[in-house]
Amino acid sequence: MSDCRREIVTIDGPAGVGKSTISRRVASRLGFTYLDTGAMYRAVAWYLRKHGVDTGDESAIAAALGRIDLELLPAGGEDDDVGVVVNGEDISGEIRSPDISMLASSVSALAPVREKLTALQRQAGERGNIVAEGRDTGTVVFPAARHKFFLDASPAARAARRARQLRERGEAVDEEKLLEMTIKRDRQDSERAIAPLRKAADATLVDTTDLSADQVLELVVAKISG
Repeated sequence: MSDCRREIVTIDGPAGVGKSTISRRVASRLGFTYLDTGAMYRAVAWYLRKHGVDTGDESAIAAALGRIDLELLPAGGEDDDVGVVVNGEDISGEIRSPDISMLASSVSALAPVREKLTALQRQAGERGNIVAEGRDTGTVVFPAARHKFFLDASPAARAARRARQLRERGEAVDEEKLLEMTIKRDRQDSERAIAPLRKAADATLVDTTDLSADQVLELVVAKISG
């Protein structure tokens, strides 16, 4: 991993903090590949739910993981999500719902899922020149990355951002329920036994509550360039 140290940027943080937007823009600015690890967990969550796999049965989960062919497609632009294809089916839109987000949080705590996807993420990292976004990219997946960032913001600010995104897609939003889900997911992600959400000791903390995406982008790029 030492050869990749200068070629990997990790951007971690809780749900709705702006990781995807910033990661895409940083990758574009640097000419790096954007690795959306969260999309990978969402895809697995979608697959397990669709096929009725018991998330309490590790052998059933392991068998299901062996049947998943997961592919990430490059985002169309800086403001677009990566595309996700599972076994030839494009599920890019389906995995972005709040329900799948919550399920992905639970699924990501399962050892077989974590092991498989962490291995896939590290394989991607071997090529270098990536911006990896997630919750444990700086602590578990790429602990030797030179440039690590942890984005944070108040739960209310994050829920409001997510509500705005959903409304822009034409979806109805219950902001109170969305805030409750945000707080619940924070607790799930932070308290899980395997790869919990936390800031790496050598990561730069960026509070995005009162910052625009452009301001966060410039701060991150300046830190990397400096």
